Amino acid sequence: MTDPTNPRREHPSAYFVQDRSNEDEMTRLRLQDQMITTGMGGVLPEQTDPTRFRRVLDVGCGTGGWLIETAKTYPNISLLIGVDVSKKMVDYARSQAEAQGVSDRVEFHVMDSLRMLEFPASFFDLVNQRYGMSYLRTWEWPKLLNEYQRVCRHDGVIRITESDFNVDKRYPALGQLTELFIQAFYQSGHLFTATPDGLTSHLLPLLQQHGLKNLRTQMHAMEFRAGTPEGQLFYEDVRLIYRTIVPFFRRWLRLPDDYEAIYQQMLDEMQQPDFVETAVLLTIWGTKGHY
Repeated sequence: MTDPTNPRREHPSAYFVQDRSNEDEMTRLRLQDQMITTGMGGVLPEQTDPTRFRRVLDVGCGTGGWLIETAKTYPNISLLIGVDVSKKMVDYARSQAEAQGVSDRVEFHVMDSLRMLEFPASFFDLVNQRYGMSYLRTWEWPKLLNEYQRVCRHDGVIRITESDFNVDKRYPALGQLTELFIQAFYQSGHLFTATPDGLTSHLLPLLQQHGLKNLRTQMHAMEFRAGTPEGQLFYEDVRLIYRTIVPFFRRWLRLPDDYEAIYQQMLDEMQQPDFVETAVLLTIWGTKGHY
């Protein structure tokens, strides 16, 4: 495992925000963590008995919000480890674990999960991944799923949560930027098809193909209305993402000449008192199979 006092040079990443010193993206990830966990009804809402988990791994942990909240919700979990390729994210997550009083059970490590997970075989009861589409390309799923099965106990759970893209015609500017997002993510290999369900519709057959057993799914529909706390989190998330993603857009498609005008129109649309938007997340979980 990487020594936190002498970290290796950071590996290159396919994360859609390449600037790892970007404070806006750090802020957005904190907000997104809160928004998703609240909207889903908790950290593990579909698990019938989360108390059976003793060792938990969160891959692509970002700012550490999900793992820290899991530790606070389930004090019986003895060890929770988050890994991320970004040292900046890991340093922040460690500081948050300390501040929230869970650093005795929660660890964060700089690690490139696309190379390998530096843990023994059959070590974790739960392996969690949320919003992996932000860095995972389609051809990288097989190796990562094999790693998840290697480090998971034979009766442990592998859990993946990803989202659809909602192209809402009621809001022309927001819909146009969402279409750009889909096209850029498809061109860069993060989606299997250039459609709103370009990842989620492929997850179940992908996990079946790579040997996971006892697979189950649950959809989470989240509603964001103007003037509500959830709506404000959604607004801030979208406001920040369509700033930080501009270099990624420029790399993978032709940015519209009037991008700034579209962006400002989107903000106006989202601030209208009757604005309401929905987001659909898919959670799939199962146990290790052939590994």
